[in-house]
Amino acid sequence: MWSHVKNRQCRYMWLKEAMFLCSSIPTKNIFISATNIHFFSSPNPPLLLRFHTSHRENLRYLKSLGIIKPGTKTYKTTPSPESLSQILSTVNFLNSQGFSQADISRIALVCDHVFSSEFNVESVVDFFKSDLAATPEETRGLILRCPQILESNVPFCLRPTLLYLRELEIGNLNLPTNLNAHLLNTRVDKLQEKVRFLQGIGFSYEESAKFCARFPAIFGYSIEHNLWPKYEYLVEYMRRDLEELKQFPQYFAFSLRNRIVPRHLHLKERNVLIPLKRMLLWSDQRFYAKWK
Repeated sequence: MWSHVKNRQCRYMWLKEAMFLCSSIPTKNIFISATNIHFFSSPNPPLLLRFHTSHRENLRYLKSLGIIKPGTKTYKTTPSPESLSQILSTVNFLNSQGFSQADISRIALVCDHVFSSEFNVESVVDFFKSDLAATPEETRGLILRCPQILESNVPFCLRPTLLYLRELEIGNLNLPTNLNAHLLNTRVDKLQEKVRFLQGIGFSYEESAKFCARFPAIFGYSIEHNLWPKYEYLVEYMRRDLEELKQFPQYFAFSLRNRIVPRHLHLKERNVLIPLKRMLLWSDQRFYAKWK
């Protein structure tokens, strides 16, 4: 009888101590991830602690970043603890690479699904470091200029593109420019289309490669709506040959309607023929003041 009472008293004292310890744990401003909580199997677990605030705090944090959209309260739209853990892991990795919360919010605005388990963000960052020899600052700059690059597969997309661009002798791809970021995120077949276009209008492969190296922005232009109409106007209406185009590949960068056609017609009325570079690079004020 005495042994039974003593055991009950011991259990009672143990329970009071456990409750005191739990009540003394501060709960304000604590960021608890579900992955950091370890449960040990036991035939008779003495006490079950449920961290109800952890999931809500994580949701609030990710909503503040824009990764989880406000108002997602239903079971079907609210991420599970496992999905939340994956998202937090990606966020923490980006933080470790120098991305600020504002940077992460920007990425989430453009492509929030890169935080899911379908994409391997770490492999993309490693590609910039190992294959491209980009510094952490350059890597961050390239990704922020084209966040969709985080969706790209390294062995099947990014690496073949980099090798092809290097084959064309396009250098300095590690510099964080809009052009470089979008070039690296362009598939090889799309790049080859522009080379074939140049070959189709009379360039050799070597000349096409050199042209692209001098003017890599050509890869961002539509053949149907940009390159072909400008080429047609050059040879059919302006009566220019390919040699001028080889010397001034930036011709394709100017607006056909607002720059090329008006200036060509203006010079034609005055029977003036000047090189393409001089015709297009001058400002409006200087151009029309020279040929009134």
